[in-house]
Amino acid sequence: MLPFKQSIATIRGDLSNITAPPFVLDTKSAVELPSFWAERPSIFVAPVAAQDPAERALLVLKWFLSSLRNQQYAGRSPAEGVKKPINAFLGELFLARWEEDEDDRDGTGVTRLVSEQVSHHPPVTACRVWNEKHGVTAEGYTRQEITFSGNVNIQQIGHATLHLAHHNETYLVPLPNIKIKGLLTGSPYPELQGTHHIPCTSGYTSTIDFSGRGLFSGADRKHSFEARVYRDDRHRDDDEEEGHASPIYTVSGHWDGLFVIRDPRQDVELETFDVTTAATTPLVTDPITEQDPWESRRAWCDVREALQRGDMQGAADAKARVENGQREMRKTDGDGADWQRLFFQPGSRTSEVAVSLAQKVGLVLNPEDTVAAWSFRRDEWEGGRLQKPYHGDLRPDNSHATGSGIDGATGTGTEGEEKDDIVVNGVNGVPSPSHSPSLLPTSPSIPPPPPPSPQQKRHQEQQEGTPDVAETGTTRDCEQQQPTTMTAREKTLVEHFLRDRYSSRRRS
Repeated sequence: MLPFKQSIATIRGDLSNITAPPFVLDTKSAVELPSFWAERPSIFVAPVAAQDPAERALLVLKWFLSSLRNQQYAGRSPAEGVKKPINAFLGELFLARWEEDEDDRDGTGVTRLVSEQVSHHPPVTACRVWNEKHGVTAEGYTRQEITFSGNVNIQQIGHATLHLAHHNETYLVPLPNIKIKGLLTGSPYPELQGTHHIPCTSGYTSTIDFSGRGLFSGADRKHSFEARVYRDDRHRDDDEEEGHASPIYTVSGHWDGLFVIRDPRQDVELETFDVTTAATTPLVTDPITEQDPWESRRAWCDVREALQRGDMQGAADAKARVENGQREMRKTDGDGADWQRLFFQPGSRTSEVAVSLAQKVGLVLNPEDTVAAWSFRRDEWEGGRLQKPYHGDLRPDNSHATGSGIDGATGTGTEGEEKDDIVVNGVNGVPSPSHSPSLLPTSPSIPPPPPPSPQQKRHQEQQEGTPDVAETGTTRDCEQQQPTTMTAREKTLVEHFLRDRYSSRRRS
C-alpha cells in the first residue's frame, strides 16, 4: 500500500476522479456515504420534541457531531484507517431506510434515504433523508475536490439544509473540509479542518471549531473540537473574547469518541455522549434480486465481493466493466448533459432560505460549482411515477440484458437468465466491444493474498473499535470484511498502475 500512497505525492491538481487501485478502495460507493447522517434516527428527529428554539439548535448540533465519526471512516473501525469510496457513476442510486419503533405511537418510525449521482464530471451527489412522521427533512448536494500537498486535502463544495416542519425552522448544515493525515507513514486518518457554522431561521447559530492534533493547534489529541450555541442578536459582554457571542450551550471533546454538553450560564454539565457506544439502527435495503440494476449495491456487487475475498484482479475486472460501459454512454449523451436524472432536478437558483442563512455566516452559495442547484422531485417519489426498472433494460455497463438475475447488472449472468453477449450503446444502439480490459497488468494475473495467521487475527481483533453498522436486506451479503495485506509484487504492480493511462483525468 505504501508505494501507492507515496506515488500520490507526484500527482498535482484534482485527485477526485483518479481511478484508485482496488486494495485502497472501500466496499462502499460514494452514493452510500449520506446514509451516516441518519444511522441514529432517534437523534435525527429529536429536535422536534424540544419546545425551546435554543434547545432545538443544540440538538441539531448534537445530531451533526454524532454523525461525523462514521461519515469520515465510512462505518469502519478507525483502526482500519480510511479508504477511498468507489467513484459513483452517473445515475447511480442508493435507496435505503431505517425502521425504528414503528408500532409505537411516539416512536421514531421510518426514516428514508434517496441518494443519486447527478453528475460525473465534476462528481456531484444529491441526497434527501427524511422522516415523515416527525416532519424532519435533510436535503443537500456536494462535490469534492481532492488535492495533495503533503496530506490529501478534500474540499467539500455544496450545502445541505435540515428542515423541521412542525416548527417551520430551517438549518444550513456545513460540509467540513477534510485533511487525510498520516498517509506516507501508512496509517492514514481523517482530520476535519476550520471553523463551521449551523445557522437557523430561528435566530440561533452553532459554531464548531475543529482543531486536530498538531504542533500549533493546542489540541490534546486528534479529532478535537469545541462548539457553542448562541443567539444571533445577543449583545456581547465587555469581558468576552472579541468576535464571540455569549454562548447558551457549549460542546467540547472528540468527534470520534466522547464529547460533553454544558450550560455555561448555570455552570452545569448536561450530557456526556460517547459516539463509540451509542447504538445505531440497522440500515435496510431491498434484497439484491429486487434492486434496480442502477442501485449501488447491485451494480457494484461483484466488486464488493472480490474486495472482500482479497481478489484484487477480480475487483479490477468487475469495476472496469461498469466504467468502460459508462465511457461508451458518455460518447453519445453529451458527456452526461443529456442524461435524465430520476429523483433530483437541476435548477439555476439556490433556495432563498439557504442563501439567506449562508449570508449570515459569510458564505456564498454558487450553483454552478455543483453544476446546478439540485432539488428533490417529491411528486415523482410520492406519486409513484418512477417504477423499476428505471432505465428499461439498459444496465450501468451499457449492456441491454434480459431476465432479473442478481448478476445481470454486471453482465455475469445467473442460472435461468438469458444474457446478451453484445454490449451496445445505451443511447443510439451502436455496437461496441463486449470485452472490458483489466485495470491491472494482465500478465501474469495477481493471486489473492494469503489469509492472516492466527497471531495476526488476534492482533487485528485487539486493534478493532466498534463493529460496523449492521445492515440488512441483501441476499448476497456483499458485507465488508477485514482488509488483507498486499504482497510486495502486488504493491509493485499498483505503483506501475498509477503511472499508466488509467487516471481518469487523462482519459479522452
